[in-house]
Amino acid sequence: MKLRPLHDRVIVKRLEQETKTASGIVIPDNAAEKPDQGEVLAVGPGKRTDKGDFVTLNVKVGDRVLFGKYSGQAVKVDGDELLVMREEDLFAVVEGK
Repeated sequence: MKLRPLHDRVIVKRLEQETKTASGIVIPDNAAEKPDQGEVLAVGPGKRTDKGDFVTLNVKVGDRVLFGKYSGQAVKVDGDELLVMREEDLFAVVEGK
């Protein structure tokens, strides 16, 4: 199944977080917090202004983004948990690696 977000919404897949600390301590799955970074998989066309023009989004497919811990609505697609959220729920785009 493929999702096509509407308006100013984006589809984000959470990135896996590191399960080991810098000192080598392994964090069990049930104690690990969900990461607040993800990859944008799809973007909507943008918001319409009062005049009917589209305001395009500032993110694109493939961008790595930061978002709040409880942002977005979780949906399951082909066994993967994805997040559907508004662009305004995103905090930043991570530049570089």
